[in-house]
Amino acid sequence: MTDLPGYPSRRSFLKASAAGVALTGLAASAQAQESTPPVPLEDYDRAYLNADEWAFVMAATARLIPSDGDGPGAIETRVPVFIDLQLAGDYGTADDWYMEGPHDPSAEPARGWQTPLTPAEVYRQAIPAFDAWCEETHGAIFAKLSPEQQDASLTSLQKGDVGLAPELRDFFTILLANTKEGYFADPIYGGNHGMQSWVYIGFPGARAAYRAWPERHNVKYPLGPVSISGERA
Repeated sequence: MTDLPGYPSRRSFLKASAAGVALTGLAASAQAQESTPPVPLEDYDRAYLNADEWAFVMAATARLIPSDGDGPGAIETRVPVFIDLQLAGDYGTADDWYMEGPHDPSAEPARGWQTPLTPAEVYRQAIPAFDAWCEETHGAIFAKLSPEQQDASLTSLQKGDVGLAPELRDFFTILLANTKEGYFADPIYGGNHGMQSWVYIGFPGARAAYRAWPERHNVKYPLGPVSISGERA
């Protein structure tokens, strides 16, 4: 997407988001080897999101990490699948979170989760509310807007200019965080298809040992990423 105010360029944004796991100099030539190709996103059997929510997540993640840069986008790495599966699981239901009140929507974000809604409920309530704002402001729901209108709408959502209910105030922050998580997580969670993002940033994944490398300064690491499942790129 066209960079939202306050956000760095696409490449630096992605690399900074994964700074805790990046390893400079990883060879990035091989493609991931898979036994069977994944189901196309248009045929994916959703676990939580309904059709309208899926259309929104597909469109929004495609603008947050677009496909027209020098690395894979959210669609190629199947970030929407990751989000759908997470919302259908323990994250979506806030299974092990402390969710008792009081909740103060005016509290600083550093004070933690300030809504009685679970993440899955935030998505379910925020998406139709945001779509209604897009329709009133731009004449169509988010998924049907032009890329430029989508960028402008996400900017308004980020700034808090959409007028969502207080309990939905962090929807953009949640959406952006989940998009980055799906982009960089191990493929066993549904996103980062083929470990494309790991190859892009130079992260070796779940390799078990590097005993031969600590003393090899300024030597390019020649092996590609490995997932928890043993898949290699």
